[in-house]
Amino acid sequence: MKKILVLLILLTAYSANEVCAQSADTIVLKDLQWDKTSPAGSTELFIPSENSLLAGLIYRANGSQKHPTLLLLHGYPGNERNLDIAQVFRSRGWNVIYFDYRGSWGSQGQFSFDNCVQDVVNVVAFCKKYQDSLRIDTSNMALFGHSMGGWVCMKALQRLPGIKKGFCLSAWNIAAGFEDAKSKDDFSSKVKERGPGYFVLNTPVVELFDPVYSNLAHYDLRNDGAALTNKDIIMLDEHHRNSSVADAIRKEHKAYFDYQVWDTDHSFTNKRVSLMKKLWAFLNQ
Repeated sequence: MKKILVLLILLTAYSANEVCAQSADTIVLKDLQWDKTSPAGSTELFIPSENSLLAGLIYRANGSQKHPTLLLLHGYPGNERNLDIAQVFRSRGWNVIYFDYRGSWGSQGQFSFDNCVQDVVNVVAFCKKYQDSLRIDTSNMALFGHSMGGWVCMKALQRLPGIKKGFCLSAWNIAAGFEDAKSKDDFSSKVKERGPGYFVLNTPVVELFDPVYSNLAHYDLRNDGAALTNKDIIMLDEHHRNSSVADAIRKEHKAYFDYQVWDTDHSFTNKRVSLMKKLWAFLNQ
């Protein structure tokens, strides 16, 4: 009898551990019951930004009330759009807005790193202007940036006092790797080593990086710790190259800050569920 009891205890403990292990990387999704007057869906957006229009899309949450809203900031050039996050978070009551920066993927205007930051500021202004028709709770908005979008996220947070939270996935510190350039020619050679550029961005690659050469400190996130001191920030990476950025931010930080490195690739291909769960917990803390 004792042996049977011990076996049952061991099996119960094993089952409990299995449930915990599965729940750590599992998300349960259910079909939505549409609100009859304000059903969830998506709406194409054309967002004004400095006399240009940005192509965008809002994933509208279910219900007529205003909803918290997440902005997705894509990288360079923006092949990974993280729209799986948009679908899942919409099903849980968040609006999610995706847009293409000026001069990228068909949006009007000229592409530049600083224009991307201004575009985010303008998208937030658009959300405030149309908060009633788009059902946006402008008191509860957050930024999610991937790669270059992580750099954009941190820069935009500094210009958006009403937005407190930023989640930076494998942020690209644009200045990194150029510190030892001895001349403009040396700098240009380093730029060309990164590739010929992308036809979905309308600015030639050398021209795109000219402002970086002129003001390297501005493009280095290691200099932004003091300006981000009151923002809640998560940095999540697949490498350790941003550890100095994290150290600089942590040194000045008074709000919530978390930096982790996961065993994955640049798009977090094998960690999508864990990524969403971490982001969800962050947005709701």
